[in-house]
Amino acid sequence: MELAHLGHACVLADTGAARLLFDPGAFSQGYETLEGLDAVLITHQHFDHLDVEKLPALLERNPGAELVVDPGTAEQLREHDIAHTVREPGETFTVGGASIEVVGHDHAVIHPDIPRIRNNGYLLDGTVLHPGDAFTVPERTPDVLLLPTAAPWLKVSEAVDYLRAVAPPLAVPIHEAVLANPELHYGMFRNLAPQGTEVRVAPRGEGFAT
Repeated sequence: MELAHLGHACVLADTGAARLLFDPGAFSQGYETLEGLDAVLITHQHFDHLDVEKLPALLERNPGAELVVDPGTAEQLREHDIAHTVREPGETFTVGGASIEVVGHDHAVIHPDIPRIRNNGYLLDGTVLHPGDAFTVPERTPDVLLLPTAAPWLKVSEAVDYLRAVAPPLAVPIHEAVLANPELHYGMFRNLAPQGTEVRVAPRGEGFAT
């Protein structure tokens, strides 16, 4: 499988059987001109994971792509008359020869006064996990964890604990756009990762094999 980190939460995955784009949001770049996508998968409705203004043009460039979203995002898309498919945790479905399991349920707590929203994590072919904005530990260990680095809902110790709980062979930090110097957090991940886990920072926009 080949992955490319397009900034923040946006990741392009090419399994050889399918090309899938996760979370094309406002802090990401390079996805706008992609073609040949089989699906666009949205973990939740926040603007850094879903740019509603740019989404229609992306879908127009990829008329065969299925837009897969959580129930909360669906409400937002109906207001913009954007066709979509709703998937919920516990479901497994196939897109273009790739198998996707939906995990999780809710977004991590930002503050007790802020209502929690729905969040889908996506486990691709049982090997790559995009958790969205949540610390969902899957029932089986993925080969690759796309690891949230920093956010209003996250402190670095929690991210380290999540990395240790999942303990994948490979962790690729994402969700870094709110940091002026993400390398400080990446260093923490490298130093505190569990034994057997490699932390690899993906060059932005460049594909790499897993």
